[in-house]
Amino acid sequence: MRVDPYSLARSALAGAAAGIFASFAMNQFQAVVSNPGSSSGRGGDPATVKAAERLVGHGIEEREKGRAGEAVHYGFGAALGMAYGAAAEIEPWITAGFGLPYGSAVAVVADEALVPATKLSGLPWASPPETHAYAILSHLVFGAALEAARRVVLRVV
Repeated sequence: MRVDPYSLARSALAGAAAGIFASFAMNQFQAVVSNPGSSSGRGGDPATVKAAERLVGHGIEEREKGRAGEAVHYGFGAALGMAYGAAAEIEPWITAGFGLPYGSAVAVVADEALVPATKLSGLPWASPPETHAYAILSHLVFGAALEAARRVVLRVV
């Protein structure tokens, strides 16, 4: 199967834009449903702030931590959206389940495996079950919002 480079780029960029929207939707969901556990699992700053500090190579001033964490959150969401958009162009079955399987995969791979493996949070088994449920629900919102926004963006551009 040959994929047109223009279509692939268009889909990837639509996915990136959709990823930013999906990150916003996830934030709104989390604002309504408060996290029952620590956002970092290790005390202190959220994983997004810890990641931002690693990216810049030093600690971030307290007044800048919120913005730095949001930049990581939205940047990661855009990257995930770009990957999803490109994958959907190559293999349309990726969109089956309206983004929910993708959101679930992001929750498991990123939150449950990569974030603890990079020591941005504590070990998964150290967190209560409701924290895991909160993370999975948040990423299901991300996945569904990602697919909805991707479809809208592709219709517009």
